[in-house]
Amino acid sequence: MSWLINMLKILNSISNDYKELFERALNIRKSEWGNIVTYSRKVFVPLTNMCRDTCSYCTFVKHPNSKLAKILNPDEVMKIVDLGEKSGCKEVLLSLGEKPELRYLKAKNELNKLGFSSMTDYLVFICKLILKNSSLLPHVNAGTLTKEEINKLKPVTASMGMMLENTSRRLTKKGMPHYACPDKVPIQRIRTMDNMGILKIPFTTGILVGIGETWQERIETLQAIQNSHLKFGHIQEVIVQNFVPKKDIKMKFYPKPKHNDFLKTIALARLILSPDISIQAPPNLSLEHPEYLKVGLNDWGGISPITKDFINPENKWPIIKDLNNASKLMGYCLKERLTVYPKFQNEKDGFLHQHIRTKMELLSCDNGLAKEQYIQ
Repeated sequence: MSWLINMLKILNSISNDYKELFERALNIRKSEWGNIVTYSRKVFVPLTNMCRDTCSYCTFVKHPNSKLAKILNPDEVMKIVDLGEKSGCKEVLLSLGEKPELRYLKAKNELNKLGFSSMTDYLVFICKLILKNSSLLPHVNAGTLTKEEINKLKPVTASMGMMLENTSRRLTKKGMPHYACPDKVPIQRIRTMDNMGILKIPFTTGILVGIGETWQERIETLQAIQNSHLKFGHIQEVIVQNFVPKKDIKMKFYPKPKHNDFLKTIALARLILSPDISIQAPPNLSLEHPEYLKVGLNDWGGISPITKDFINPENKWPIIKDLNNASKLMGYCLKERLTVYPKFQNEKDGFLHQHIRTKMELLSCDNGLAKEQYIQ
């Protein structure tokens, strides 16, 4: 617990003046990442918006009774992928609700019509289809997965992700945002994160800020991520994401986190996590996002010129030219990366199957970033 005591001392000693905290985080960021800030040019494919969880802050998920609830068929997926390829995208983000077929008959029946008994098996098929018919690389965000499921997905994905969100069991109690959500039990998500490391998956995770957690719970969540990375070395990036209230969620009247508190969380992430872990925050969820660069951020995440952010549909992606100009004003050079960071592209490390690496080599330059740069 010494790490926790140390972090709480930092928070208490700085009080309302966060200059020291921000400077320490910025120094680590500059030492490891220099004056480069990156983003990934992607398309967002919401493979299904049905989910067995009912998180209080989620607008992505639709109940099966809704006319909007669906599973995209292969033609619908490939139409999005084709548009992305024509627009210079290199990543396909496949995001989906967690195991809806285990709770809802509609999801099970739709999968059966497509010829599958589980979302994971359908996801494997879709990834194969994308790899066969496009140059894009799949990044899968399917929530909690077993070792068997991860092993099925590894040969057909470049990278995978799952937001840890928070390790607090308190947030799973009645009246809290993760109540009655079986896949949001912290031990389940930590197990998935660790299994990703055991099976050598380039992995993205993150923390959700402003859903009722305490500062201690934020720090404990970041430390859980660090502990997993120290054991397995598989975490390539951590997203620090701010909660945004929406009109159609249970938490619609819940206040969004204060800007300075969010900056402080980014800085804490940079201090707690290994310097080689990329720190990312979404630029479309705050007009003040350029300030993130002052406190340790080095990546803007995936941005799409084609598809909306289905998790936060009311928040448009920034135009890349504008993001480039904003980064320049802060003293940074915007570069386009691939869904797999350069350090995980090494053939000796076992993080990628050979056919994935072969496709990646066609998209990357010598430094591991995108060969074709879209920054204007």
